[in-house]
Amino acid sequence: MSDPFDLLVIGGGINGAGIARDAAGRGLRVLLCERGDLAEHTSSASTKLIHGGLRYLEQYEFRLVREALAERERLMRLAPHIVWPLRFVLPYDAGLRPAWMLRLGLFLYDHLTRLKTLPGSTSLRLDRDAAGAPLQKRLTRGFAYSDCWVEDSRLVVLNALDAAEHGAQIRTRTAVESARRDDGAWTVTLYDSDKRRRESVRARVVVNAAGPWVGETLLRTLSIEARPKVRLVKGSHIVVRRLYEGDQAYILQQPDRRIVFAIPYERDFTLIGTTDVAHEGGPGPVAISAEETRYLCACINRSFERQIGPDDVVWSFSGLRPLYDDAAANASAVTRDYVLELDTDGPPVLSVFGGKITTYRRLAEHALDRLGPHLPGLKPAWTGTAPLPGGDIDGADFERFLARLVAERPFLPEATARRLARAYGTRLDHLLGDARALSDLGETFGGDLSVREVDYLVRHEWALTPDDILWRRSKLGLRIGRADVARLGRILAARSADPGAQRP
Repeated sequence: MSDPFDLLVIGGGINGAGIARDAAGRGLRVLLCERGDLAEHTSSASTKLIHGGLRYLEQYEFRLVREALAERERLMRLAPHIVWPLRFVLPYDAGLRPAWMLRLGLFLYDHLTRLKTLPGSTSLRLDRDAAGAPLQKRLTRGFAYSDCWVEDSRLVVLNALDAAEHGAQIRTRTAVESARRDDGAWTVTLYDSDKRRRESVRARVVVNAAGPWVGETLLRTLSIEARPKVRLVKGSHIVVRRLYEGDQAYILQQPDRRIVFAIPYERDFTLIGTTDVAHEGGPGPVAISAEETRYLCACINRSFERQIGPDDVVWSFSGLRPLYDDAAANASAVTRDYVLELDTDGPPVLSVFGGKITTYRRLAEHALDRLGPHLPGLKPAWTGTAPLPGGDIDGADFERFLARLVAERPFLPEATARRLARAYGTRLDHLLGDARALSDLGETFGGDLSVREVDYLVRHEWALTPDDILWRRSKLGLRIGRADVARLGRILAARSADPGAQRP
């Protein structure tokens, strides 16, 4: 057996990938294991926002909101290709939260952090402003404020990619079957489902970032007795054809005191969500229910002139949020803050409970801080100023970067250039290589997905299946038909059989 890893990370969601990146950049020998694909579950099923969490102010989560607002500003600089500003319209709805409460919440939101990259909140006359055009005429007053959009699953992949480039081993389709404390370290059995092979490794420290499976991993994999501290809450979203013109998003109050977002999505669609439903079963894949679909449609129909129903839904997705169980009576009121629990009854294991995608980087720093005494020689924190792969764009000015790309690669259609620039940032030159015409990129699948892009994703981003590419590395599944999906599957199967094209 080879020398032990300093750190074994269980789980390839945003928290696991973020911790692996931070640790590898601090000089640790890191192994991350994910039994499926990166971001396969919770981390690709978010509302895709980098935000402070305006509604968390009602629950007095001031520390969380302050930290999230600071991270929002930071991630705009470090990953401007996958994180960008979004203006939100909040209609005042008589009978729900009073206008003074909305003003106070937005004032706090504007002033909880000194970082001021984004414009602050303003009042709106929706009966006069273009932002009010899609809304019902009864909604005459409102507010606007700023937050950010994020390509959530790509955020995970880019953290894993940076971890790998700092020396970490990233193993997808690799389950941690068992682990035991043995002679001052963890002895761990791994199963690679792709290669159908087991192996044993050693690790000085384990990080349990298994998301919805964090409790199960503690009990069954690590054999650590602990009371269940995870509260699983299902969040579901629907996607419909574009509901309205403009780049603004809407945050809609509901009579049950929840809020629902309507957000421009993938150019031709609108994303609507999310629900908050207590999940009584165990962790695993989940799907939207008919009741949730009707609820989200009804939320839109309360505020928009255009009415929608279940037949208008072109896609839906659901995920389980592994929230820390703080005994809140209502699923919507459960804290979104994170809790790190360290067990040092032998070689250490740190378990991650809760959290939100916005604060993943700070969570990773705090995790390494907790583990520092057990990791001699740990280098200082570094991720606060280091761009993610592709994010080293001059001045974090994406539009200028895109204009230069279009000038240098005039053969790319405008929509394709923007999609590729958003996905890969400065890494796009590596993908495109010496291409001087669309034909140089090889055959395409439905939309603008080319063989060259597929090969890049296989070689550099751990993509193995059509779903990896069409729903996590991109959202091209919204545009590609079944025949092209089948053709893509055949090509990926061929790539999998080629040793030179397998995992990075």
